[in-house]
Amino acid sequence: MSGSSSSKPYIIAADIGTTSTKTLVIDRSGRVLASSSVEYPLHTPRPDMAEQEPDEIFQAVLTAIRNVISKAAILPGQVLCVSFSSAMHSLIAVDRDLNLLTRCITWADNRSVGYVKKLKEEHGGLEIYRNTGTPIHPMSPLLKLMWLRDNEPELFEKAYKFIGIKEYVFAKLFGKLVIDHSIASATGLFNLRSLEWDKQALETCGVRPEQLSEPVPTTHVLEGMQAQYAEAMGLAADTPFVVGASDGVLANLGVGAFDPGIYAVTIGTSGAVRGVVKEPFTDPQGRLFCYNLMENFWVVGGAINNGGIMFRWVRDQLATAEAEEGRRRGMDPYDYLTELAKEVPAGSDGLIFMPLLAGERAPYWNANARGVFFGLSLYHQKKHMIRSVLEGVMYRIHSVVTALEEMNGPTKEIRASGGFARSPFWLQMMSDVLGSPVAVPNTIESSGLGAAQLGMLALGEIKDFTSVHNWMHVEQSLHTDSRNHEVYLELTKIYNRVYHQLKDEFDAIAAFQQVHTIS
Repeated sequence: MSGSSSSKPYIIAADIGTTSTKTLVIDRSGRVLASSSVEYPLHTPRPDMAEQEPDEIFQAVLTAIRNVISKAAILPGQVLCVSFSSAMHSLIAVDRDLNLLTRCITWADNRSVGYVKKLKEEHGGLEIYRNTGTPIHPMSPLLKLMWLRDNEPELFEKAYKFIGIKEYVFAKLFGKLVIDHSIASATGLFNLRSLEWDKQALETCGVRPEQLSEPVPTTHVLEGMQAQYAEAMGLAADTPFVVGASDGVLANLGVGAFDPGIYAVTIGTSGAVRGVVKEPFTDPQGRLFCYNLMENFWVVGGAINNGGIMFRWVRDQLATAEAEEGRRRGMDPYDYLTELAKEVPAGSDGLIFMPLLAGERAPYWNANARGVFFGLSLYHQKKHMIRSVLEGVMYRIHSVVTALEEMNGPTKEIRASGGFARSPFWLQMMSDVLGSPVAVPNTIESSGLGAAQLGMLALGEIKDFTSVHNWMHVEQSLHTDSRNHEVYLELTKIYNRVYHQLKDEFDAIAAFQQVHTIS
């Protein structure tokens, strides 16, 4: 790497998400100087499928990095490194020449749902969970591999490697297949304590260790990028790339949620609640994940499938006229829908929405769960439905927080990040539902900020994360409205009872949809 580090004042953080790749240019004081986002589609030709085109995502990475460098008006030689964050649980089958045998099967794909019971009852699923920290759910590459083995046997046998989306990007750029410990620990195939591929998990799905990428620490540095891609991104060819970690663990790092009782809540397309522990542990009930960042830094918590995507669903399916009215008024459609929701009191006059449209992860881990409006009456208007959907997402967050508190102690403060943190209304609603204060850091792009901090550590620019503690400061604090909290306490109890009463019917309707939905 040419040039002194002092002449390279900028870090680029790249976050490969479910619906877009976001990039940031961050200076050594933690200031975000520019950002860029390039979207790509999620292909859902059937209710149980959720795939993406890996090459579209690869091109999005190139474009987003080029765009953010241009926006920040920085020179290629001024970039210290590019450090990565990525969504978890993706699976791609490739041949020896890295030709694609499948699309990227995402966390939201539910085709392996039938293997949940099979794994738990026939293959020691709970023991595998305890060893790997990945709950037994169709999101897990372990179950995806079991499904591929049995349903696409020729493809399964033809595959040279089974990799994730970040591995694919690095393989294209550097010709090397490596997977960081963080992403690996979300596959259901990686032993939390030995930090190696888990023998029992691999035997269960019929994959050999050499068919997976080489596990490396999250601080692992790749150099020797192919020249044409460096040129396409506007980078020097010798720019080091830090493999980084998953978006979830980096979000905790980015918002400074390290201490006991300080939990990070991120809501983007999906959502998650996470706390930090010094040693790996798992939940006896299998409700929570445990993923690695590095030594003495493990993230425990739970993810929900249905986060901000529910607001998009409301906009596109229930409130297209209202969204268009917002545009006519010169407003962002989401802001206009929020204004309508504000007209409705807390609890939506007894209308409860269960936002389970994409099945659900924590704490239920039920891929067959489906959406429900409960309590709908002639009195309710569309604005009630809008508010109840936003509240429903917070009821989902509440259920994960409750499970995490049982394992890791009571909540002292919530640190909020992700797209929803732009909405004071939604933040206040979360405080009211959870009964906890909510702090909003000065940047909502917590995963990207965490990736930049990890990049500096990887290159020896800092000795530990205390050196960049001043990167984060609380920009906004919200406190619980006690009257609203009392309303939500009552409704969350009803919500939980309704869910458990519908569990068998969720299985029945999911089975019906499998048979009768036209692909």
